[in-house]
Amino acid sequence: MAKKTLLVVVGPTAIGKTNVAIQLAQHYKCEIISADSRQFYKEMNIGTAVPTPSELAAATHHFIQHRSIHEPTYSVGDYETDAIQLLDTLYNKNNTAILVGGSGLYIDAVTKGLDVFPVVRPEIKEEVAALYKNEGFASVQKLLIENDPEYSKIVDLQNIQRVLRALEVTLSSSQPYSSFLTNAVKTRNFTPVFIGLTADRTVIYERINKRVEKMITEGLIEEVKSLQAYQHLNALNTVGYKEVFKYLERNYSLDFTINEIQKNTRRFAKRQGTWFRKNKDIRWFDYTTPIEDIITHIDTSLQQLATK
Repeated sequence: MAKKTLLVVVGPTAIGKTNVAIQLAQHYKCEIISADSRQFYKEMNIGTAVPTPSELAAATHHFIQHRSIHEPTYSVGDYETDAIQLLDTLYNKNNTAILVGGSGLYIDAVTKGLDVFPVVRPEIKEEVAALYKNEGFASVQKLLIENDPEYSKIVDLQNIQRVLRALEVTLSSSQPYSSFLTNAVKTRNFTPVFIGLTADRTVIYERINKRVEKMITEGLIEEVKSLQAYQHLNALNTVGYKEVFKYLERNYSLDFTINEIQKNTRRFAKRQGTWFRKNKDIRWFDYTTPIEDIITHIDTSLQQLATK
């Protein structure tokens, strides 16, 4: 029986993962699963850099704008279950599939499975919720950093849901949240082949800055304005949206807003790099590498897997 393979394309935001994934999908005649959690929501388009209509038409994509911000929270556990079920279906047609994205936790959920965490005591949930309500999110962030500096280096500290969850587990168990990140791998019926795209930091930052400017030109302000009534929803508490909400409330000037989005996106890219560097199975390529060279590496990897 031919072995099932998952080609996993990772890297920092704005590096060109979508383009590479599409070219690989066309070459291997397979489909793409998105692991970019910001692109799950159909109301969010410009600010999440969703693939263009022509890109979506060039290869079959899954988990792109398949949810609404008004639906119940879509957890990484939900995503893991849905993605594995979809892969089982895709492998009935082709022994190769592609997973692409910059959300490290979602990549790990599919390729390795989620870690098991202790049940949080109800009184701790109430305590953390009260801290958030009474003293603000900055106090929650500060407490997590003090109690789990290791996890604080890799988590998106602007992601309210993840920070609250990590603090709850830490306080309830009296152990750092990071201590439960065991990296114990679940049994999967496929083998991942990891492809990483990278560039010098100055290049990555320049690409991020230009992408943000392009988002503004394409109508990011108008998109966020249409969502202003729902800014309390967790899905909208993300880079590109929260800064524009401040602008719409006249707390930021437009120039300052753009600079803040660029700065916060650069910080996000840095955390992505920290996360992915932990994975020693990733074969890194400069973002300008010809697709033929990447395909040659993949073919060699597939041949090696076939002999095992």
